[in-house]
Amino acid sequence: MTVTGPTGKVLKLSPDDLKAMPHKSVELFNEHRKVKETYTGVPLTDLLKQVDAPTGEKLRGKLYLLGVIAEGTDHYRVLYSLAEVDSANHTGDVLVADQIDGKRLAADGAFKLVSTEEKRPARWVRNLTAITVKAIE
Repeated sequence: MTVTGPTGKVLKLSPDDLKAMPHKSVELFNEHRKVKETYTGVPLTDLLKQVDAPTGEKLRGKLYLLGVIAEGTDHYRVLYSLAEVDSANHTGDVLVADQIDGKRLAADGAFKLVSTEEKRPARWVRNLTAITVKAIE
């Protein structure tokens, strides 16, 4: 998986790279499957900081026009505003998960983007391959 920041800085992550990072777990209701699931992964903000995306106090003014595009192997793409994925600006959690219910992801690829603020998982991205921060205007 690659994470590309607003200045073009790129972070390439293997499953082992992500596994070595500090993780967080969240319990979510999967509306598609009608079950509660516990996802464990790295907060997206932590990855974005590594590619020089502005977060926390650095996110202000025109920088609120930065978007985060997540894409899966099937070319399914979703858009979040940078503020939506920044824990200093938003109450929800957006994770790049590599585990579900204590086991490595399998059916959904090595990585899956999940969000605690979604009423249905329409902006979750399975088989996650790329995350890109871009100016919207």
